[in-house]
Amino acid sequence: MSALAREYNAINLSQGFPDFDCDPELVKLISKKMEAGHNQYAPMAGVPELNRIISNKIASAHQSVYDPETEITITAGGTQAIFTAIASIIRQNDEVIIFEPAYDSYAPTVKAFGGLVKPYEMAPPHFEINWDVVKKLISVNTKMIIINSPHNPTGRILNDTDIKELINITKNTDILILSDEVYEHLIYDENEHKSLCKYPELKERTFITASFGKLFHATGWKVGYCCAPELLMKEFRKIHQFQVFSVNAPMQYAFAEYLSKNDIFSELPKFFQEKRDYFRKLMSETKFTLLPCDGSYFQNVTYENITNLKDIDFAIKLVKENQVASIPNSAFYSKTTDYRSLRFCFAKKQETLEKAVERLIKL
Repeated sequence: MSALAREYNAINLSQGFPDFDCDPELVKLISKKMEAGHNQYAPMAGVPELNRIISNKIASAHQSVYDPETEITITAGGTQAIFTAIASIIRQNDEVIIFEPAYDSYAPTVKAFGGLVKPYEMAPPHFEINWDVVKKLISVNTKMIIINSPHNPTGRILNDTDIKELINITKNTDILILSDEVYEHLIYDENEHKSLCKYPELKERTFITASFGKLFHATGWKVGYCCAPELLMKEFRKIHQFQVFSVNAPMQYAFAEYLSKNDIFSELPKFFQEKRDYFRKLMSETKFTLLPCDGSYFQNVTYENITNLKDIDFAIKLVKENQVASIPNSAFYSKTTDYRSLRFCFAKKQETLEKAVERLIKL
């Protein structure tokens, strides 16, 4: 869709990246670190100062402790962390439960290592999880469950029932969990992010992946991290070492200094909720039906009041005729299930959102 947006000079609300710049202070810090000579390999697990800051941040936010030397690894973005966690565990015929619609890297990575994807389909408008159905997907071959909260593409967040059921399902089993928490600070309406590291029964079996790109409005820098108990992290690093070995050194040193002086974590929910609220207010003037959005920077809509076209056909039509790009949500289902819904990214400048909705109102 991004390629199509470029071809038709459309406003791109499809791919999940901001169209505004990161803090200029951070850019200056990266230059400063390059000039200071931090241009060679960083330690394989990450720059120690940055790992310590991550450990302290998790302890403060979630009252959960990870050893910065043995249980945290800096990665080349959140997707590499996801790939590496799956690669370190999944073997031929291992089964992995995925909640769909799902971020599109999960299933291909599982399949690349011979694993079998067992999808659970969530449906709009609220994308609830029926855990009794999930239990029926569990077998002796279930090796991993992939969780994503706040969820891409739906904006759903885990609730207390979800956590309780996940604990019950995995109790007394060898099932591991991959918890994709790249949008952990993009959570709204004073809701709490329920990181799996908060729950000892889950933490002991979980890889948690995160992304600095989402924090710093710099997705192109591709820096993230993974946290896991030492036993799991040892397996993670066996893959990481020969996949990328280490991650961009000057950026790591810059992030460490920047985070030691700035409380960016507490600022993000308000910053993005204002964008969410503004976009929803604009979209309320269109014929689209807004679905709930409790987290992430994606707003989902249905379009039953506009057309009966399949979502992919309608998304293409929007680009070609209205010059606005979205993502058809059927792309996030393994069976291309079509609920006639689209995903828009609202991590954009105010004028970008206004211009896009001006075009959508005409439908």
